[in-house]
Amino acid sequence: MLSDSAIPQDVIQAYLETHYHVHGNTPATLKVGEANPVLSALHEAAGVACSAYITACNPFSEEQEPARNAELQQALAETLRQRGLRYIDGIGQHPANGWPGEASYLVLGLGLDDAKALGTQLGQNAIVWSGADAVPRLILLR
Repeated sequence: MLSDSAIPQDVIQAYLETHYHVHGNTPATLKVGEANPVLSALHEAAGVACSAYITACNPFSEEQEPARNAELQQALAETLRQRGLRYIDGIGQHPANGWPGEASYLVLGLGLDDAKALGTQLGQNAIVWSGADAVPRLILLR
């Protein structure tokens, strides 16, 4: 499936290797394909069965100026507030490739279809989504 994407394979590989840090009262580092007990506890505490890790930064992996990324993230936060969704600040950071970390949100209770639609609306190549098993999965959008 990954090879059927319009996203270059090296970019997909970078997404798979990225550490998706969640801040807040219960910090965690999410890694694609690895069950995360802290994420499971966050789901349980929030009374949800899923979550999405999403950013508005650098649409289509085209690096933007920091001020532009801040504007995009602020607009995303407003969208999440308007929808009544709970979210926790975070930052997605590859451990070694030098790409600047991207401000992100862990959005609690955001179902897969809604998460994909939001990521597409934001011009993102991919999102990270976790179901009831608390295993983050890379979801390609192109």
